[in-house]
Amino acid sequence: MGAQQVAERFAELYGAEPEGVWAAPGRVNLIGEHTDYNDGFVMPFALPHQAVAAVSRRDDGVLRLHSEDVEGGVVELRLDALAPQTDREWTAYPAGVVWALREAGHEVTGADVHLSSTVPTGAGLSSSAALEVVIALALNDLYDLGLQRWKLARLCQRAENVYVGAPTGIMDQTASACCEQGHALFLDTRDLSQQQIPFDLVAEGLRLLVVDTRVKHAHSGGEYGKRRAGCEKGAALLGVDALRDIPYDGLDAALARLGDEEEVIRLVRHVVTEDERVERTVALLRAGDTRAIGPVLTEGHASLRDDFRISCPELDLVVDTALAAGALGARMTGGGFGGSAIVLAEAADVDTLTKAVEEAFAAADFKTPRVFEAVPSAGARRLS
Repeated sequence: MGAQQVAERFAELYGAEPEGVWAAPGRVNLIGEHTDYNDGFVMPFALPHQAVAAVSRRDDGVLRLHSEDVEGGVVELRLDALAPQTDREWTAYPAGVVWALREAGHEVTGADVHLSSTVPTGAGLSSSAALEVVIALALNDLYDLGLQRWKLARLCQRAENVYVGAPTGIMDQTASACCEQGHALFLDTRDLSQQQIPFDLVAEGLRLLVVDTRVKHAHSGGEYGKRRAGCEKGAALLGVDALRDIPYDGLDAALARLGDEEEVIRLVRHVVTEDERVERTVALLRAGDTRAIGPVLTEGHASLRDDFRISCPELDLVVDTALAAGALGARMTGGGFGGSAIVLAEAADVDTLTKAVEEAFAAADFKTPRVFEAVPSAGARRLS
C-alpha cells in the first residue's frame, strides 16, 4: 500500500487524518553474517520492500495499533503497562519501540498507528526491524526527540533484545534506518561508523536475486541464542572483548588455544573469516571489480553451512543449483534456519537461473520459492 492508501485506512480506523506517514525498508545482507553481535563488520543494503506507517500522537498514555497484514482489529495498550516479554504477538515490535523510548527518558505520551508492510516475514529480510524503525522514526519526528538515525537503531535493537526477547545484533535496524539508494552500507558494529559503498549492479550488467525459500525462521528461537552464547564463550576463553579482536592472520593460533572446544572453534572460525570476507568485498567493490565478489559470497555460505551450521536443505539447494546453472556466487542471507538466499548473476542469466532453482525445488518436493530482484534502495524516510 502507498502512503495515500495507508493514510486513508488510518482515517477509516481512527476517524481523523494521520499527522504523517513514514516508511522503513527491509534489507538484504550482502556479506557479514552473525558478525554484528561480535562487534564485527557487516554490509547490508535496503530493499524496495518496506513497512509503511500512518501515525498520530495521543496525550492519554494509550497506544493503539493496527496492521493491514494481520487479521483482527485495533489493539489498544496502556503505556504504563508495557513490560518486556509479555507480548508474543506482532504488536511486541512497535510497542517495544515505545517502551524503549520511554525507558530512555523520552516523553512519548501515546500514539495511534496503522501499518502495512511488503517485507516478507520470516524470510531473513528484517521485516521486524522495518516495523521497529518506521515507528521510531515517526515518533522521533512527531515528538521532536531530535535523535540521530544511529541512536534510533540502537533503541530499536534494545526493543527487540529486551522487550521482544530476540538476541539480535545492530545490523538490521541500522540498515533500515541508514542505507542509501544505490549503495551498500559498510558498517562497523563496534563504533557504528558507516561508509556508503556504491553498488550499482544494473550499470554493470549484473543482478542480485533473492530466493525466499518460504522456510520460516524465528530469531527468538533457541538456536540463534546458542550461537551467540557460543561466540561470547569463545571471546571469553581467548581473553578478548569480542571475536572482532581476533586478527585474521592470528586465527590459527587462536583456534589452537581453544583446545578441544570443537563447537566454539567452529563459531570463532566463521566469525573471524567472515569479517575478512566483508573487508575483501569492500575492497573489490571500491576497485570496480563487482563480479569478483561472487566467490566471496559462496565462501561465506560454506562457512555458515559447515562452521556456523545454520543452513538448511532448501538454502543449500538454492546455492548449489544456482552455481551449477552459472551464477557468479550465492549464499544464504539472514539469521539462518530458513529464510532466503542471494544469487549474484549476469543479467542475461536471470531467467535461466530462476527456472533452474524452481525446477530443483519442485523435484525435491519443496515449497515453490519466491524469487525477486534485490535493488539497493533508500532507507527510512517520511513520505508525507
